[in-house]
Amino acid sequence: MRSAIAAIILIGATCAVLGSFVVLRRMAFIGDAIAHTALPGVVIAYLNGFNLFFGALMAGVLTALGIGWLSNREELREDTAIGILFTGMFALGVLIISKHHSFRDFSAMLFGDILGVTPLDLLLISIIACITLLTVAMFYKELELTSFDPTFSTVIGLRVHWVRNLLLVLLALAIVTGIQAVGVILTSALLITPAAAASLMCRNLRGIMIAGSIVSILSGIAGLYVSFYQGVASGAAIVLCSTAMFAIAFAFSTAAHHSKPED
Repeated sequence: MRSAIAAIILIGATCAVLGSFVVLRRMAFIGDAIAHTALPGVVIAYLNGFNLFFGALMAGVLTALGIGWLSNREELREDTAIGILFTGMFALGVLIISKHHSFRDFSAMLFGDILGVTPLDLLLISIIACITLLTVAMFYKELELTSFDPTFSTVIGLRVHWVRNLLLVLLALAIVTGIQAVGVILTSALLITPAAAASLMCRNLRGIMIAGSIVSILSGIAGLYVSFYQGVASGAAIVLCSTAMFAIAFAFSTAAHHSKPED
């Protein structure tokens, strides 16, 4: 439980910070896409006796770079590039699993198993969290400006495509860690839901990051305890707790909006 709580704190904070940019840029589909494209990497690593974490990491990073490369071409929009790689890589993973004749071995990866975090997994999650958060801190101004106004960013000389590719790689790193907590199927919820809840409570990017991290960590710990004491899937419990916190934030935001006097 101690390892699981430490892991969910690191994963929650990392995903919430990057999720703020995802919500701001309206890239909600990207989290789901990269999570699913990690499937063949995990399966290949499992069948060859390698570390599953590294298998998912390689597939996720390659997918992020592929999306960036394809979307830089004028012939393809970013959502089209995401759709092509998403479906292709996920189909490849399913094909390999079906050839292996066993879906049971991959259930933890599909649905998450935060209670199964090993000391090595926790170390890797810690390293990725530090790399991701430090990179965001170093390039915060560039990420913020290109998220709010990419056209102005291009005019003043920022390499918008480079910054976007950087964000895609960071998302791949965060999503791979999220797979350990809630699995391939539910990982996008860690990116989107806490940041979306925070955006209802805060109006500036830093505030959204801080509030989103708090929502993510609290819902992660709450879901972990629900899973432990009720004997339910940990990934689903964490996501449902996060969804419940979004519902509360939405209710308060709606009530505050209706209570304002009309001009």
